[in-house]
Amino acid sequence: MAAEPKTLMQSQQQSWTDDLPLCEMCGVGVAPNCVYSQDGKGAQSHPMEDRHLRLRGENCFLYGVFNGYDGSRVADFAAQCLTAELLLGELNSSHTDSDVRRILIQAFEAVEESYFNTIGDALAKKAHLSNFLLPHNESQKVQERLKELEQEVSGGATAVVALILNNKLYIANVGTNRVLLCKSSSDGQNQVLQIGRPHSTDNEDELQRLAAMGVDVARIRQAGQIAGQSSTRRLGDSRVKINYSEIDLLSAAKAKPIISEPEIHGSHPLDGVTGFLLLMSEGLINALESAHGPEQVNQEIVAMVAAELAQQTSLEAVAQSVVERVKRLHHDVFVSGRQRAAFCSRHEDMTLLIRTINYPLADAALTPTQGGRIYPVSVPYSNSQSTSKTSVTLSLVMPSQSTLTNGTNTASTLEEGTPTPGSQSPTATLQSTNTQTQSSSSSSGDGSLFRQRGSQAVQPDETGRVPPYVDFSQFYRLWGGDNSDSQSTQGGLGPQ
Repeated sequence: MAAEPKTLMQSQQQSWTDDLPLCEMCGVGVAPNCVYSQDGKGAQSHPMEDRHLRLRGENCFLYGVFNGYDGSRVADFAAQCLTAELLLGELNSSHTDSDVRRILIQAFEAVEESYFNTIGDALAKKAHLSNFLLPHNESQKVQERLKELEQEVSGGATAVVALILNNKLYIANVGTNRVLLCKSSSDGQNQVLQIGRPHSTDNEDELQRLAAMGVDVARIRQAGQIAGQSSTRRLGDSRVKINYSEIDLLSAAKAKPIISEPEIHGSHPLDGVTGFLLLMSEGLINALESAHGPEQVNQEIVAMVAAELAQQTSLEAVAQSVVERVKRLHHDVFVSGRQRAAFCSRHEDMTLLIRTINYPLADAALTPTQGGRIYPVSVPYSNSQSTSKTSVTLSLVMPSQSTLTNGTNTASTLEEGTPTPGSQSPTATLQSTNTQTQSSSSSSGDGSLFRQRGSQAVQPDETGRVPPYVDFSQFYRLWGGDNSDSQSTQGGLGPQ
C-alpha cells in the first residue's frame, strides 16, 4: 500500500505562530483530566486536549482558550489558524467595531473550512470503505482501516477568543467555555461581568435556533448532550457537521444544526479600567460547579484570583495556584463522601487564562506596617464537617501605590481607611454566609507593638534566641498588676 499523504497538522510540527511574542500581562494555569478511584487516587484518562494562546501583535493582543475533545487535533489547528487569520495584517487600528466583528466571524469560518480541507482525503476514503463490500477474509482488515480513519477525522473543539484592539475588548465565543471581566466601579466595588452565555443544550436561545430547523428540542433537553457533547456550537467534529442526518437527535434538521459561527461581544472600552480578564475552559467551570454547585461559581473564581494576585509575584503562579485550588476542592469533595461527592468522580482538562488590566501584582516585600494596603477578599472555605459553604473574608496585604479591586462583587469595602505605620493594625473578619454572624478581632494603639524588621536577618544572641517581632512587655506588666497573688505562688508569667 502506498504511503499515506501527511495532513497539514502532521507536516507542521512547529508553526510560525510559535515565534510570535507572548503577552507578558497574562498568565495561564492548566491541569490535566483526572478520574478518581474509590481510595481517592487519581489517574489521567487521556492526553491533555485543552490548548491556549496569548500573543502580542503589532497593534493588538490576542488570547484564546480551546477545549478539545476526542483528541487535540482541532484545538491545535484552531489555535494556529486563528492566529494566522487575525495577526497577518488583517487587523489595524483604523478598523471600526463592525469591521472587527466581521473579521472575527470570517476568521472562525476560515478555521472551519481549512480544517475540513485537511481531512478531506481521509473523509473520502472512510466513505468509500464504508460502502465498498470486500470478501469476508478481508473484512477485519477493512474494519481496522476504518477505525484508523475514524480516529483521524474525529474530534472537535470549543473556543473562546479575546481580542484587545485600540484598548477595546472583543470576545468571540463558540461553545461552552467562559469569560469573566472583573473591574472596579466608581465607588470602589467590584463588578463581575460574565460576557456571553455558553452555547449548550440548556441555552434557550440555542434551543430556539435548533427548533427553527425542525429539531425536537424536548428530546435535546432530556438528553442534555448531542453526540457526546453539551455544546450546540463547535469547531470541527465531522460527525455532527457532515453526517448529522445519521444522528437520531438531529435527523429531522432541515439545515446544519451544529454550527461554528461565533457569537461576538464588544467592544468593551478598557480606558480607565482596573481589574482582570479571565478565560476559562469548560473543565474548570464544571469542576467547581460539581464541588460547590453552580450558584456562586463566578464569584468564587474571581475571589480566588484576587486572593492569589494579593500574594503572588507572578501571573503564571497566580493562574496555576487557582487551578490547583479548584482541583483540590474537587478532589476533597469526592473523598469526603458528602452530598456532592457523587458529582466529583472525575474532571476534564482545566485551563485558566488571566489577563490583568492596570492591576499590579503583590509586592512580597511590603507588610501591613510598611505601608501595605489591606483588601478584603471573599474566599470560599470548605468545611469538612459540613456540606455547606462558608465565606471567609480575609484581610490581604497589597501594594499601596495604586487603587486595586477587592475581588468580589459583594458589598465588601474598606471601612477604616488604609493601615499605615502608626495607625491601626490589620483586621481579620470571618463571615458565614449561612448564619450571617460575624466575629472580628483587631489591635488598637499607635502600632508600637510591631517592631520593624531590618533589611538584614536578625542575629541570635548568646542564648541562641532572636528578639521577638512583637513586644509583649506591656502585656506582662498589665497581667502582673492584675494577677500579683497568683504570680507569687506560681512564679509569674513572661520570659524566664
